[in-house]
Amino acid sequence: MRRIVLASGNKGKLKEFSEILNPINFEVVSQGELGVLDIEETGLSFVENAIIKARHACAVTGLPAISDDSGLEVDALCGAPGIYSARFAGEGATDATNIEKLLGELAELDESQRTARFRCVLVCMRHENDPTPLIALGTWEGRVLSAPEGENGFGYDPIFWAPEFDCAAAELTSEQKRSVSHRGKAVAELSAQLADFLR
Repeated sequence: MRRIVLASGNKGKLKEFSEILNPINFEVVSQGELGVLDIEETGLSFVENAIIKARHACAVTGLPAISDDSGLEVDALCGAPGIYSARFAGEGATDATNIEKLLGELAELDESQRTARFRCVLVCMRHENDPTPLIALGTWEGRVLSAPEGENGFGYDPIFWAPEFDCAAAELTSEQKRSVSHRGKAVAELSAQLADFLR
C-alpha cells in the first residue's frame, strides 16, 4: 500500500479517509503519527488554507499529503463564519461557544433568512512544490436552526438543518451524513481521481 499523510490530527477524519482510500491501496497516516505539528492557517480562503496544510505535511514527511479546510457559510452574515468557523467565538472557542455566538447573531431572523451551507475543500499534493495540486470541492446546502438538536456529529451539526432528511445534521448517523455532506461529496470526488493523480 502507498502511504499518504492526512494533514490533520482529527481521528474522525482519519477513520473516514482510511475507509475510503484503503480499498484503492492507500494507507492513510495522520500527521501527528509522523511528528508533524499544526501550521498556522494564514490563507484568506478554504483553498489557500488547505494548500498551506498539505504543503507543510509534504515538506516535513516527504510523502504525498491530503488536507481539508471546511466551514459554515451563513448568507445573512455575508458568508461568515466561513474560514473562521472553528474560532468564530475567539481563540480557544468550543463547539458550544461557537454555536452560542452564531445563534445570537441570527436571533432576530426568521427561518427564510437563515440559509447557509457547509463548504469543504480537499487538497492532495504529491510533494511540497507540486505546481498542480488536486483540489476537490463539496457543498451541503441547508439553514441554521434556532436551537440545537441531536447528539451526533460535531461543530455546527446541532444547528444545521439537513433538508435531505428533514432534521438536524446532529441527528443523522455517520453513514447518512456521509451520503449528503460537504465532506462526503469532496472525498468522493477526490478518491475518484486519486489513483491516477498519484501513480
